[in-house]
Amino acid sequence: MAKKVLIVDDQFGIRVLLQEVLLQEGYQVFQAANGPTALEIVKQESPDLILLDMKIPGMDGLEILRNLRKMGAESKVIMMTAYGELDLIQEAMEMGALAHFTKPFDIDELRQAVNAHLMWPEG
Repeated sequence: MAKKVLIVDDQFGIRVLLQEVLLQEGYQVFQAANGPTALEIVKQESPDLILLDMKIPGMDGLEILRNLRKMGAESKVIMMTAYGELDLIQEAMEMGALAHFTKPFDIDELRQAVNAHLMWPEG
Protein backbone atom coordinates (compact mmCIF):
# COMPACT_ATOMS: atom_id res chain seq x y z
CA MET A 1 0.00 0.00 0.00
CA ALA A 2 1.22 3.51 -0.80
CA LYS A 3 2.77 5.45 2.04
CA LYS A 4 0.88 8.59 3.02
CA VAL A 5 2.49 12.01 3.13
CA LEU A 6 0.85 15.15 4.48
CA ILE A 7 2.12 18.55 3.32
CA VAL A 8 1.34 21.36 5.75
CA ASP A 9 2.14 24.80 4.35
CA ASP A 10 0.11 27.99 3.99
CA GLN A 11 1.67 28.65 0.58
CA PHE A 12 -0.39 27.04 -2.15
CA GLY A 13 2.49 26.99 -4.64
CA ILE A 14 4.73 25.00 -2.32
CA ARG A 15 1.99 22.49 -1.55
CA VAL A 16 1.32 21.94 -5.25
CA LEU A 17 5.01 21.59 -6.10
CA LEU A 18 5.62 19.07 -3.30
CA GLN A 19 2.47 17.16 -4.13
CA GLU A 20 3.55 16.81 -7.76
CA VAL A 21 6.99 15.52 -6.79
CA LEU A 22 5.69 13.11 -4.17
CA LEU A 23 2.91 11.74 -6.38
CA GLN A 24 5.59 10.87 -8.95
CA GLU A 25 7.32 8.90 -6.19
CA GLY A 26 4.16 6.87 -5.69
CA TYR A 27 2.98 8.34 -2.40
CA GLN A 28 -0.57 9.15 -1.44
CA VAL A 29 -0.47 12.89 -0.75
CA PHE A 30 -2.65 15.09 1.45
CA GLN A 31 -2.46 18.86 1.84
CA ALA A 32 -3.32 21.24 4.63
CA ALA A 33 -3.01 25.02 4.63
CA ASN A 34 -3.35 25.38 8.41
CA GLY A 35 -3.04 23.60 11.74
CA PRO A 36 -6.65 22.56 12.37
CA THR A 37 -6.93 21.03 8.88
CA ALA A 38 -3.59 19.25 9.35
CA LEU A 39 -4.64 17.75 12.69
CA GLU A 40 -7.96 16.62 11.22
CA ILE A 41 -6.18 14.86 8.33
CA VAL A 42 -3.76 13.21 10.77
CA LYS A 43 -6.69 11.89 12.81
CA GLN A 44 -8.41 10.47 9.74
CA GLU A 45 -5.49 9.28 7.63
CA SER A 46 -2.53 8.67 9.99
CA PRO A 47 0.08 9.79 7.45
CA ASP A 48 3.45 8.04 7.55
CA LEU A 49 5.28 11.34 7.13
CA ILE A 50 4.41 15.01 7.56
CA LEU A 51 6.23 17.85 5.82
CA LEU A 52 5.52 20.68 8.21
CA ASP A 53 6.17 24.35 7.60
CA MET A 54 7.32 26.26 10.65
CA LYS A 55 5.64 29.58 9.85
CA ILE A 56 1.91 29.13 9.40
CA PRO A 57 -0.56 31.84 10.39
CA GLY A 58 -2.68 30.91 13.39
CA MET A 59 -1.19 27.67 14.67
CA ASP A 60 2.53 27.56 13.83
CA GLY A 61 4.58 24.48 13.04
CA LEU A 62 5.76 23.94 16.61
CA GLU A 63 2.23 24.17 17.95
CA ILE A 64 1.03 21.70 15.32
CA LEU A 65 3.89 19.35 16.25
CA ARG A 66 3.02 19.68 19.94
CA ASN A 67 -0.59 18.79 19.18
CA LEU A 68 0.47 15.81 17.05
CA ARG A 69 2.52 14.45 19.93
CA LYS A 70 -0.36 14.98 22.37
CA MET A 71 -2.63 13.04 20.02
CA GLY A 72 -0.09 10.23 20.03
CA ALA A 73 0.43 10.55 16.27
CA GLU A 74 3.28 8.30 15.16
CA SER A 75 3.92 10.16 11.90
CA LYS A 76 7.50 11.02 11.06
CA VAL A 77 7.98 14.78 10.71
CA ILE A 78 10.29 16.84 8.52
CA MET A 79 10.21 20.58 9.20
CA MET A 80 10.43 23.28 6.53
CA THR A 81 11.69 26.64 7.68
CA ALA A 82 12.71 30.07 6.58
CA TYR A 83 16.34 30.99 6.98
CA GLY A 84 17.44 31.68 10.54
CA GLU A 85 14.83 29.86 12.61
CA LEU A 86 17.42 27.69 14.33
CA ASP A 87 16.06 28.03 17.86
CA LEU A 88 12.70 26.79 16.59
CA ILE A 89 14.39 23.93 14.75
CA GLN A 90 16.13 22.89 17.94
CA GLU A 91 12.79 22.75 19.72
CA ALA A 92 11.18 20.81 16.87
CA MET A 93 14.02 18.26 16.91
CA GLU A 94 13.55 17.81 20.65
CA MET A 95 9.91 16.97 19.92
CA GLY A 96 10.99 14.30 17.47
CA ALA A 97 11.24 16.03 14.10
CA LEU A 98 13.70 14.01 12.00
CA ALA A 99 15.12 16.70 9.76
CA HIS A 100 14.60 20.20 8.49
CA PHE A 101 14.91 21.99 5.20
CA THR A 102 15.45 25.68 4.77
CA LYS A 103 13.40 27.39 2.08
CA PRO A 104 14.01 27.73 -0.75
CA PHE A 105 14.93 24.06 -0.57
CA ASP A 106 16.36 21.80 -3.22
CA ILE A 107 13.39 19.72 -4.30
CA ASP A 108 15.59 16.72 -5.08
CA GLU A 109 17.15 16.76 -1.63
CA LEU A 110 13.71 16.93 -0.07
CA ARG A 111 12.47 14.07 -2.24
CA GLN A 112 15.48 11.95 -1.26
CA ALA A 113 14.93 12.71 2.44
CA VAL A 114 11.27 11.70 2.23
CA ASN A 115 12.21 8.49 0.43
CA ALA A 116 14.95 7.71 2.95
CA HIS A 117 12.70 8.24 5.97
CA LEU A 118 9.85 6.24 4.48
CA MET A 119 12.01 3.31 3.42
CA TRP A 120 13.40 2.73 6.89
CA PRO A 121 11.87 -0.25 8.56
CA GLU A 122 9.28 0.70 11.14
CA GLY A 123 10.21 0.26 14.75
